[in-house]
Amino acid sequence: MAKPENGRKENKREWHFDIGYFLLAFIAILIFQQLWSVYTSTEVIPFSEFNQLLNEKKIAEVEVGNKVIRATLKEPLPDGRKQLLTVRVDPTVARELEKEGVKFSGAMENTWISTLLSWIVPIALFFFIWSLLSRRVGQGLGPLMSVGQSKAKVFVEKDVKTGFADVAGVDEAKEELQEIVAFLKDPQTYGRLGARVPKGILLVGPPGTGKTLLARAVAGEAGVPFFSITGSEFVEMFVGVGAARVRDLFQQARANSPCIIFIDELDALGRARGISGLSGGHDEKEQTLNQLLSELDGFDPTIGVVLLAATNRPEVLDPALLRAGRFDRQISVDRPDKNGRKAILEVHLKKIKLAADIDPAQIAALTPGFTGADLANIVNEAAMLATRRAAPSVTLEDFTAAIERTVAGPEKRKRLLNPHEREVVAYHEMGHAIVAMAVPGSDPIKKVSIIPRGMGALGYTMQMPTEDRYLMSRTELLNRMIVLLGGRAAEMVVFHEATTGAADDLQRATEMARAMATRYGMEAEIGQASFITERPRYLDLPGLGPQPSEMSEETSAKIDVAIRNLIDEAFQRATEILQICAGEHKAAAVRLLDKETFSEADLEPIRAAVTARLGEAQRARKEAPPGEPRVPTPAQAAIAKNLGKLRDVMKRAFSGLASWRGFGSAKP
Repeated sequence: MAKPENGRKENKREWHFDIGYFLLAFIAILIFQQLWSVYTSTEVIPFSEFNQLLNEKKIAEVEVGNKVIRATLKEPLPDGRKQLLTVRVDPTVARELEKEGVKFSGAMENTWISTLLSWIVPIALFFFIWSLLSRRVGQGLGPLMSVGQSKAKVFVEKDVKTGFADVAGVDEAKEELQEIVAFLKDPQTYGRLGARVPKGILLVGPPGTGKTLLARAVAGEAGVPFFSITGSEFVEMFVGVGAARVRDLFQQARANSPCIIFIDELDALGRARGISGLSGGHDEKEQTLNQLLSELDGFDPTIGVVLLAATNRPEVLDPALLRAGRFDRQISVDRPDKNGRKAILEVHLKKIKLAADIDPAQIAALTPGFTGADLANIVNEAAMLATRRAAPSVTLEDFTAAIERTVAGPEKRKRLLNPHEREVVAYHEMGHAIVAMAVPGSDPIKKVSIIPRGMGALGYTMQMPTEDRYLMSRTELLNRMIVLLGGRAAEMVVFHEATTGAADDLQRATEMARAMATRYGMEAEIGQASFITERPRYLDLPGLGPQPSEMSEETSAKIDVAIRNLIDEAFQRATEILQICAGEHKAAAVRLLDKETFSEADLEPIRAAVTARLGEAQRARKEAPPGEPRVPTPAQAAIAKNLGKLRDVMKRAFSGLASWRGFGSAKP
């Protein structure tokens, strides 16, 4: 006899004598006997024959029903029957038939099918509705008989086709997990020096970096049972259900050891106690977390059960859950660098038909900061774009268009702008481009377009870094601010009026200036101090950024002044560049209005002209005689002119205020 799987005992069905079965059989026999006796003692005759017997005075008793007539004979028939049964016939019809001497009888309509359906159909409909509602309720609340059972999916090696060969760009994390898998497969070799397998491994990183993919690779490589569940599946509306499911999950794991438990989105289960405002011991989530903590403490390291979890919000997890002995290792799965992006692209590019000149390194250089999920999406988008234009293969232009679609959104060619708005957008975007060409160390411009994209972008200037950067100096940050404010500076230089198009540029420049003043300690007026508290986070959501720490009003005022000075300095520098390169700026904007999009090749002559113009301006300043006062730059002249206008406005305002309050007319 085969042994049952998973150590489960075979259930033997036991039969018990029940008095109910005996009573049901007895009643059925009585009913059958009654029906048989009626059938054998009753004779069914035509209605004409009944009338004849009635006229011959042979009927002793009659029982009239709605459709049938039962009669009892005075003397039994030759076969011994004394009961007669006939179907009633309408008297008028019966008299007419008797006159003609025709033998006639009534016909009983066979309605047993309709009668049966009238009973069965409502019952079946009611049962169907009840089963449907119970299934819906079961999906929301869980079946009542299994509400405390774990919902973990169990995988074996043949169920998962993903392996470590399908994971790229996260080599360090992969090596850590490969060691765990090898430990489970051969505990004697890896434990020969007394080492034990870690109890828990926590994968942390931004969304889309491959945490769940790594877990699936572990399931495909481990060769042991793999229990997969999400943190939200432990949380129910019934108190105690989550804790019961945690107990049931670990009981199953111990029964199937060695094995791996994977809990995705651990933050739904392991949120720090008390931060949600419910700090009582009866909170359902806290009970579930407490049960998980106790189960992790009760782990026997020799049985080979490993807990693998993933989250992108480690800052909200309970400290008791993260301590050594529960989660012994925390593996960071960060955004891949250029080499990592190249390796990820090589995995995904195998699935599509590529042009012969495609180099994954080129695509990796165009996608700084992209995650593995972003790269997979770009490959799919590029294949769809190539299919849309009926191309034989996917080219680099398709990948560039896919990147632009991912970053800025799809093109909105049907969004019509009036001529003045198009002109403003063209000068704005070329302002960004020319300032970026003039600022040293700036990321090269790959594309400039005035075609609207996405929800609100009326145009865009695409800069792509040539390498991954991890440190930046004050000069480099200030140069980035100068490029961001190049669009607003172009509006003021050309149209002498600001528009709403620079809202996002101003926000990003202000955030950068604030970080320089309060986080990086780059302003001498404030000193080498940090005035914000930043927690590690992987979700870029509003409200989850660095929190300001306590500071005096004087320090807060200094920070405001420092931010204003940084933005003013960047704006003045951008304005000066555009005034020096006014001719190149105008010519490029006019050409952009006609062409709508500049590629890198189109931008190269503009870059050469801007470089030459700035070189001439620098040489002119150096050649000025040292004794003579230097001619102010156009930017300085414009600032002085604006300050003079502001001084005149303040004088007139003070004069009017003094006259209104009765202090006499103010002197000019």
